[in-house]
Amino acid sequence: MIRLDELTKIFDTPSGQVVASDRVDMEVPEGEICVLLGPSGCGKTTTMKMVNRLIEPTSGKIFIGDTDVTKQNPIELRRTIGYVIQQIGLFPNKTIEDNICAVPDLLGWDRKKSRARAAELLEMVALDPGTFLKRYPKELSGGQQQRVGVIRALAADPPVMLMDEPFGAIDPINREVIQDEFLRMQGDFKKTIMFVSHDIDEAVKMANRIAIFDAGKLIQYDAPDDLLAHPKNSFIADFVGGDRTLKRLRLITVGDAMMSDPPTVRAEDTLADAAAKMEEHGHISIVMVGPKGRARGIVYLSDARGAKGRVGENHKKLPASINAREDLRTAVSMMFTHDETSLAVVDDDGFYKGYVTQRGITHLLGATYRDA
Repeated sequence: MIRLDELTKIFDTPSGQVVASDRVDMEVPEGEICVLLGPSGCGKTTTMKMVNRLIEPTSGKIFIGDTDVTKQNPIELRRTIGYVIQQIGLFPNKTIEDNICAVPDLLGWDRKKSRARAAELLEMVALDPGTFLKRYPKELSGGQQQRVGVIRALAADPPVMLMDEPFGAIDPINREVIQDEFLRMQGDFKKTIMFVSHDIDEAVKMANRIAIFDAGKLIQYDAPDDLLAHPKNSFIADFVGGDRTLKRLRLITVGDAMMSDPPTVRAEDTLADAAAKMEEHGHISIVMVGPKGRARGIVYLSDARGAKGRVGENHKKLPASINAREDLRTAVSMMFTHDETSLAVVDDDGFYKGYVTQRGITHLLGATYRDA
């Protein structure tokens, strides 16, 4: 847990005093990612750097767990906090293995243990230890170096991580890959993370909570969906963008929006039975499932009504299906791609779980605004 209590930083400049962080109160629960956002000069980076005392606060307190870190030795404090920066900051004269082990070595870890940890972490970001442990930073691409920068911050297993625009300098394709890998690792490690970004889409994807700053003040601190659905004022609404409803599509899974336990047919059913089920439920199509319940095809009411024969001989191939774990942005994109207004929803093994529709997605998103 990270807790900031009336945290303030005032810089003295030739033109007078500048309040960079103004009595910031916030708490990042244990195991969550908090992304700090705001325009340039808003105080987000200053606020984060006060947590590991790279910038000393003018007043206020900083707690990690129950410890007031303003009373700790700053050097010892920084060895217990993972830190990732946009410029990566790998030591050019050290191998990748020694870069990853820099903090464990300072903490006096057994060398065999620390090197095993380095190999384990490289595997987690899809870099083969046999290939990369003995290489030097200059032998790696920018994306590979950034991955090493991230896992170096994890090497000593710190409870807290600070990340200063860690993916900002990476091309969009590699950025998505590294973000996904990081979220997968976070699912295992459950670190408490404070993360500075300038990208609202990155924040929506990565954060459990988002803090938006302006002129040193914390303006709104909320879960991403609450922030997008209920911006506190016009500044927040403008900052998150006019497409904020579309951004919410990333936050909701298909499983949350689907209609469960839908009617189905099997290959041996008649078309008349299929038509009757569709008419009973007000559907224009129905999914044919196999003996164990996997989605195998689709039958349309327009084809089944008044027709003879069995479903197995007259079904059509499903135009598309989607995993229940995917987000609604993926679902909507797939609907547009296949010119469909609904999709069959399946699990990891292909078993049919339900269906999701454009109308259902619209209703779900609109419910938040209606409730407000």
